[in-house]
Amino acid sequence: MPLSRTLKLAFRFSLREMRGGLSGFLIFLACIALGVAAIGGVNSVARAITAGVANEGQSLLGGDLRFQLNQRAATQAEHVFLDGLGTVSHSANMRSMARLDDGSDQALVEAKAVDGAYPLYGALQTEPVLSKQELFGEKSGVFGAAAPDLLFERLNLRIGDRLKLGSATFELRARLVNEPDAVSDGFGFAPRLMISTDGLAASGLIQPGSLVENAYKVRLPGGTGETRIKAIQDQAAEEFPESGWSIRTRSNAAPALSANIERFSQFLTLVGLTALVVGGVGVANAVRAYLDGKRGVIATFKSLGASGGFVFAVYLVQILMIAVLGITLGVVLGALMPFAASAALQSIIPVPAEGGFYPGALGMAALFGLLVTLAFALLPLGRARDVPATALFREMGFEGRGFPRPLYTAAALGIALLPALAILFSGDRYIASIFVGATIFAFLVLRLVGALVQWAAKRSPRVGSTVLRLALGNIHRPGALTPSVVLSLGLGLTLLVTLALIDGNLRRQISGSLPERAPNFFFVDIQSSDVDAFSALVGREAPQGTLVKVPMLRGRVMALNGFDVDKVKVPAEGAWVLRGDRGLTYEARIPANATLTEGTWWPDNYAGEPLVSFSAEEGKEIGLKLGDTVTVNVLGRNVTAKIANFRQVEWETMGINFVMVFSPSTFAGAPHSWLATLTEKGASPADDARLLNAVTRAFPAVTTVRVKDALDIVNRLVAQLGTAIRAAAGVALIASVLVLAGALAAGNRARIHDAVVLKTLGATRKTLIAAFSLEYMLIGLATAIFALAAGGIAAWFVVARVMTLPSHFMPDVAVATIVFALLVTVGIGLAGTWRVLGHKAAPVLRNL
Repeated sequence: MPLSRTLKLAFRFSLREMRGGLSGFLIFLACIALGVAAIGGVNSVARAITAGVANEGQSLLGGDLRFQLNQRAATQAEHVFLDGLGTVSHSANMRSMARLDDGSDQALVEAKAVDGAYPLYGALQTEPVLSKQELFGEKSGVFGAAAPDLLFERLNLRIGDRLKLGSATFELRARLVNEPDAVSDGFGFAPRLMISTDGLAASGLIQPGSLVENAYKVRLPGGTGETRIKAIQDQAAEEFPESGWSIRTRSNAAPALSANIERFSQFLTLVGLTALVVGGVGVANAVRAYLDGKRGVIATFKSLGASGGFVFAVYLVQILMIAVLGITLGVVLGALMPFAASAALQSIIPVPAEGGFYPGALGMAALFGLLVTLAFALLPLGRARDVPATALFREMGFEGRGFPRPLYTAAALGIALLPALAILFSGDRYIASIFVGATIFAFLVLRLVGALVQWAAKRSPRVGSTVLRLALGNIHRPGALTPSVVLSLGLGLTLLVTLALIDGNLRRQISGSLPERAPNFFFVDIQSSDVDAFSALVGREAPQGTLVKVPMLRGRVMALNGFDVDKVKVPAEGAWVLRGDRGLTYEARIPANATLTEGTWWPDNYAGEPLVSFSAEEGKEIGLKLGDTVTVNVLGRNVTAKIANFRQVEWETMGINFVMVFSPSTFAGAPHSWLATLTEKGASPADDARLLNAVTRAFPAVTTVRVKDALDIVNRLVAQLGTAIRAAAGVALIASVLVLAGALAAGNRARIHDAVVLKTLGATRKTLIAAFSLEYMLIGLATAIFALAAGGIAAWFVVARVMTLPSHFMPDVAVATIVFALLVTVGIGLAGTWRVLGHKAAPVLRNL
């Protein structure tokens, strides 16, 4: 029979058989729909945010182009160039200490000074609504300011109250409701204080070497296209090769936000893929149970001369039609997520999510759903193809062991290119490879764990307890639920344990280990002329403390070995070093907290060509070696230094560490400030407050950061991130529970026969319930133990190897996982068993 005719006939029979409804396929539909919705929805939301950034690029950036300079203002020539492009707005950002007018309290703020042209796009919203002059203008020597509610609450302020910033006094005249270009300025650890550029100049905070970011935003003439913008960038680089400015365009308004959204969506996509793989087990169970119920129909087909290929085609068409229904449901749910997320994310991400239809994201999710269905359905379909009619009429079913024909096995394995697609679509292929590899490994090991549990049950010594003997027999008998239960529950629990341990270790570091090792304070922007007086003050106020101070400049890496960094391919894990500005320092001698891993340190009185000591881990990630050159731009001047050595940097100590440490003569004569840390382990909160007040009063231009306050902010962020990650892992766990329910439902037919026979032989309902409960408990316990081991290893790898932090196993996570596994397996198992035990014996015995 021609293939087309076979398929047409198979399609007709498939439609006829499906007239009875989708009974038995609800779990199938739920698993596929859940995984597809997770993948499609997450990627649609990410693309919606990306579209929002693109559409609002001018407002988010504050212009069509943004030129940023660190530690210096634009030169006269640079001003002429910028003014020739269009309307220019200048703003300056820096951290500093804002203190109450009476000096009784103070807080770290992100000061942003704006000029009269601000904002070029968007609208600055304040409450009450004031003009620029009313909001920021000077009245009787006092400048105006606006701040968000957070600063009002932190310092217990009201509209009209005054505070000092540097040597100037500012009056809070309004609450800051919306700052249109806040996203382009990056994440801030402190509340915003918006003032005028005149006010910042009057504060005296701008000193040689001060850590200030000057942003020049340009509004181009209407109709300027992307080609012209690219030409302006090239012209700026050509005319000012040593300016060191960072240029950003309206099409790349918030690169850090976009990158973080992309990374998080990739991670959630992998979690959704795990949910789909778990759901694939449910697909296999549903197909097997469905075909088992169709034994008589298949036997009739074969008795009437139908070939095995025709039987395979009939049921493959049915499975695909049901899969398409589940995929369609998942795609619809995924398509709705951007609209639902738009309002929910507005308070978290200050970017409008563009609700819309994103066929690329939904198409990828649909493809994953289809591949998972085929990969897991082909094996049971292949087995059904080769079972003879005589066996089917004898009620032997499909529980026989072994693989179907090599063609079907090869096809199922070939379709398993799904992991390759996940890695291909991922931005960070290294992390994706680890995640996918770990999932495949866990899948294979769980199959082995299920076989080992059955092997142990089969070879266990004979016991006197009837309940225990029945439970052990149920675990290893042909067609037992053990492999399905271990596989379905194991993947979800392993993922949950891994994420819980990673989250727990991060929290432990932030709230426990880091504060113990970290200094009490960071002091930034200490002027060279004030270093000695500052040290003396800290020595008086904290005589038991240890003060460490180093010179500090800001610089941007421009070239590696003479090649522009924008044209150098760097792995994602090391790319952060080349993005934006880095803190730089110089040292005559090797720092106390540094350990050389390669090369030698320069002599004490070295005055030759510029040399640099590079962080070993970051240097290796970038691909640098001894003798290579690094060009950095500092204060508008390019400096090229040769790598003399690599050193190990322990970032987790939160002490003073730099990626690059230069020889002292490299920056001879360059204006710079100093960075200092104070460590005083026995200091109380009152001691910290007294020191903070003394430093702020004596040196108002020095920015003081209390490490505990910064860690509290990080801890809150980690908590929010952990909640989102656990919610994502919950998708995979829900899929696991659905598959578990499906596996138990698929085994109900055999359970009914067993229960009826045992009751006929004298077993009581109480005995059977106890036996089934013990069976489920033993399987759940074995699965939880594996999840603890596999999840613990995976979490250790991520925390210790990827994050390079101390990793600890947490017993509370272990206990919670075991309890959860037992509750799920025993609870769902008993729910199905109760129905099984309610069947009357006569109808079942007549069909045995």
